[in-house]
Amino acid sequence: MARLVLIRHGKSTWNAQNRFTGWVDVPLSRRGRDASREAARRMSEYGVVIDVCFTSPLIRAIETAMICLTEADGICAGRSAVLKHEAGDPDWRGWDHYQGDEDREVPVFMYRALGERCYGSLQGLHKDRTADRVGQETLRRWRRSYWTRPPGGESLADTAARTIPFLNGPVMRHLCAGKNTLVSAHGNSLRSIVMKLDALDERDVAGLAIPMAVPMVYEIDAHGTVTDRTWLEG
Repeated sequence: MARLVLIRHGKSTWNAQNRFTGWVDVPLSRRGRDASREAARRMSEYGVVIDVCFTSPLIRAIETAMICLTEADGICAGRSAVLKHEAGDPDWRGWDHYQGDEDREVPVFMYRALGERCYGSLQGLHKDRTADRVGQETLRRWRRSYWTRPPGGESLADTAARTIPFLNGPVMRHLCAGKNTLVSAHGNSLRSIVMKLDALDERDVAGLAIPMAVPMVYEIDAHGTVTDRTWLEG
């Protein structure tokens, strides 16, 4: 049995401004960092120990992951959290020849597959003003439906097409080997992953909202089956 911990990043500077973010790389706000520290505390109190971490390459998810791994006792069991590129990334420039020391390090892999859904031409726009311009119903379909794409962007189905294979591949391989795994990502990339883990259909996922900086702990058996789930809410 292993634990899979999912966490959506804390509030970013653009979340605080009520702007569509998508693939734009903006950092956590001070409130987002504080919420990530609180998430680390809850994980520690629950007895979470992480062996490997996967994160989106966007800085707000990386910051959240590193805060969760380093700002509370016991989560890394005395090991250091070490950032790594995804396998096959040409930017590794030889660093992939060093595999690390699992007795002393918790690897933190950055993977594009976990990136936020692209919001296309909406990125950077204020959400309320966009709703006034295009109408609440149109904006709701762009944001919440499974198949509808915002102009120039991705649907949730498009996002799931990259996140689900990643969940079934690298993430499940570690879990089935008994490695407790942290995934730090985004509202929509995690909506698609939770849809798979909780066996939700397209109608259910339209109403699914992933809260920021709230760890979701799944118990996963050696066959990759979910046996329990707990949200570590305050």
